[in-house]
Amino acid sequence: MLWEQLDGQEVQCRLCNFRCRIKPGKRGHCLVRENRAGKLYSLNYSAVCSVNVDPIEKKPLFHFYPGSRSLSYAAPGCNFRCEFCQNWQISQEVRLFKRINGQAYSPKQLVQAAMEGNCASIAHTYTEPTIYFELAYETAKLGHEKGLTNVFVSNGYMSTEAIEVIKPYLDGINVDLKSFRDDFYRQRTGARLEPVLETLRYIAGRTDIWLEVTTLVIPGGNDSEEELGDLAKFIAEELGAEVPWHVSRFHPDYESRDVPATPVKKLDQARQIGLKAGLRYVYCGNIPSDRSESTFCHKCGKELIGRAYFSIEENNVRDGKCPDCGTVVPGKGMS
Repeated sequence: MLWEQLDGQEVQCRLCNFRCRIKPGKRGHCLVRENRAGKLYSLNYSAVCSVNVDPIEKKPLFHFYPGSRSLSYAAPGCNFRCEFCQNWQISQEVRLFKRINGQAYSPKQLVQAAMEGNCASIAHTYTEPTIYFELAYETAKLGHEKGLTNVFVSNGYMSTEAIEVIKPYLDGINVDLKSFRDDFYRQRTGARLEPVLETLRYIAGRTDIWLEVTTLVIPGGNDSEEELGDLAKFIAEELGAEVPWHVSRFHPDYESRDVPATPVKKLDQARQIGLKAGLRYVYCGNIPSDRSESTFCHKCGKELIGRAYFSIEENNVRDGKCPDCGTVVPGKGMS
């Protein structure tokens, strides 16, 4: 899907913002889309490498059918090369190990697994769903027909054409906004900042897809007060004060094992910066049993949804509103 043939059997992929021009016999930046004699093929359509039933809070999505279960799956590969990736064994498998491992799961099988698992949604996650777009699209479409919702967990590098194709079947998305500095993106992910910002603006302004944003706070990488302020300001002013921001704790992994875990005080600082910028819902992630994962009414301060890590301890939302002051709690499936 989403490619065109150019002169001399060269093709251009229009799936993500790398917009790769691929010569015959070569692959795109993601290494899972190959030009074979002037036609672009997906190499990971039949290579599902992970399938689990997760709480929706694990995505993280806190304002999307809270407390529900989500059939979560992935195919290997990624169009980013993040040196701090925490799923690198599958996202970087093709680049590091020159293989595409997994087994065939048809869209019908994935949807059936979701229904048997009593899931409210299917999460296209763990790696970058954009690069297994055909499988995600067909699964999402069939899932909708069966009454399931669909969510992406994404790096936000998909093209506007891809968003337009998937948006009738995509109900929610969590986008990683990894930094607010282009140098960080270029040096640590192999991508650029502006296309991610464009995607976020497009989703927030031109679709009905429920949006939440996550930033993995990395010591010495993107954790300065100035940058955290820029991130919060962008979300509040350009996406909307009601868009939840998850500031998550970094753990040493992959090529960043020499970087220490994020101090809890730094996450607390990031949360306060977000609230000061006008964001109504800022959550600290990867900190078990921390009340900063709970949802509070932004008007009266009542605890609406009490969370302990990925579990809902208490849900006081009534008909999508705060029971004390009647303030609407934004999201989908908030009841």
